[in-house]
Amino acid sequence: MSGKPVSYSIETEISSSYKERLLDYIQRKYLLATPSQFSNISRTTAEGHPFLAFDTVDPAKRQKLHVEIKGSEPVNVEITKLDVEASEQWVNEVREDIVLLVDLFEEGVRESTLYFAWREGEKIVPEEHFGKEKKTINRMFLETQILLFVVFITLGMFLFAILGWVAPLVLLGIQLVFLFFSNKVIERTADWHITEQNPTIHLLEYRLPLEEHESFKQAYSRDQLIAMKKEMYEQAMSKNGEIDCQTAQKVLGKYGFECKPENLISKKVNVYQLVKKVVDKFKLPTPEIVVSNTLVPNASASGISPSRGVVLITTGLLVQLNEEEIVSVLGHEFGHLKGHDPLALFGLTGAEFLFRYYILLSFFPIFFDSILLFLVYFWAIMTLIFFIAKFFEARADLTSAIVIGQPKTLAKALEKIGFKRLLIERLPLNRLQEWISLDPHPPIYFRIQRLDALKEPAQAKHPLFRSAKEVIAGFLASF
Repeated sequence: MSGKPVSYSIETEISSSYKERLLDYIQRKYLLATPSQFSNISRTTAEGHPFLAFDTVDPAKRQKLHVEIKGSEPVNVEITKLDVEASEQWVNEVREDIVLLVDLFEEGVRESTLYFAWREGEKIVPEEHFGKEKKTINRMFLETQILLFVVFITLGMFLFAILGWVAPLVLLGIQLVFLFFSNKVIERTADWHITEQNPTIHLLEYRLPLEEHESFKQAYSRDQLIAMKKEMYEQAMSKNGEIDCQTAQKVLGKYGFECKPENLISKKVNVYQLVKKVVDKFKLPTPEIVVSNTLVPNASASGISPSRGVVLITTGLLVQLNEEEIVSVLGHEFGHLKGHDPLALFGLTGAEFLFRYYILLSFFPIFFDSILLFLVYFWAIMTLIFFIAKFFEARADLTSAIVIGQPKTLAKALEKIGFKRLLIERLPLNRLQEWISLDPHPPIYFRIQRLDALKEPAQAKHPLFRSAKEVIAGFLASF
């Protein structure tokens, strides 16, 4: 072999009983799907773990890389160059392929998993994906609140017809009030409030075979699921918050399931302690902490200042990430609070709003006389505003790297929760579309590459200027 093997570890949520199926999935979806690109495929068992090995080949059938995947915990991947011409980019692409395959497999496992989450002393809330109404409300008030600003900008066109020239000032005043109380709105839409006295979220996962999961969904209604969760909660409380397969069987058995220890995962997350760890590093006041019981992995911050801030965390994030990754993601959110990003974006969108009505309408009314010209202007200015918002998101990444000091951990977290976007962004055309989309976040691939390449983050100066420069460079490189 031409080079020393390079090892990578991939942490997973799945138990050891699923590792054989994971390697089956990689072989079927990756190796056998494109057989011309691989050779010397072998399956064995090594040190009690399933083992998959293969070589990559180029169109000329020359072996380039030798890859070994061990179904341990974490999953271990070793990649060895077989040809001196093999590039580091190719090594990274193969590693990324395997990481994405593991993420896709985990997504399938999550779909066949029963989740139980509760907070001691509070009501039982079934997990769910955000409904459209709740999702829209949260998107309006979280992080940079840029969607809230866009909604107000749109409403301004109608209010102007009623109030005339004073309308923009009235609307900006109303918008500022909404922004000032945005933390209270988020608190009311959350499921649980975390306090120092009651800081823990309990999580229990039971993985069903896919065929059992389908029959379960057909047999049991939402109300029955809530009843099951209540029974599981009562069993857990009778054991001081601890639960094992024997205890879980008392509930699962009533619904026709046999609890297998290898398919049961139970853990407690001290959410307050995780947030306090970030607070201490940032030297900021502790914001309100709320949790939404949804499987969508997310964390967000809202508020015009740290003292009026709120941090929202979903149970999906607590399930999918380890504690170090959660802390790094929270560092990103505190980067928004520290930088007063919602207020900065309010100033940006407010300036455009006033410019449009007091300058553009007065001196260039042609933009309002032609629907086509106005739509072109509106699309262009919104694209520009969302692009500038990417500077703030990139700064929040950099701030987390500087203060928390774990840029690669944040990159891993983004890789886990953003793998679906990573799949889309693999095509160059899609990458360009992501850059100009009405989304304040830069493309996931850019954020991960930037964090992985970051050296000595504590030495980074002028984070916003540096982030803006790197976002612009990333955008230009996508052409």
